Amino acid sequence: MPLKWVKQATSWFQSKKIDFMEWSAQSLDLNPIENLWGDIKNAVSEAKPRNVVQSSWAGIPVHRCQKLPNVPFPSLSVLE
Repeated sequence: MPLKWVKQATSWFQSKKIDFMEWSAQSLDLNPIENLWGDIKNAVSEAKPRNVVQSSWAGIPVHRCQKLPNVPFPSLSVLE
């Protein structure tokens, strides 16, 4: 948020006698689950999921692909 807006918002709150907590834009996230995302990222990275995805794709039988519905590629007019 631009500093100008912060100053305007602060002024508005003060004029309405509304108390608010000053909060740094660089504050730590207080949501407990957010603290775990780094752990999850590391665990997934160590598990080397690319190998899992590649082997999963390679394990799909050709006859399964042949049974998929044949859907024509959309023309550009549909996408516009």
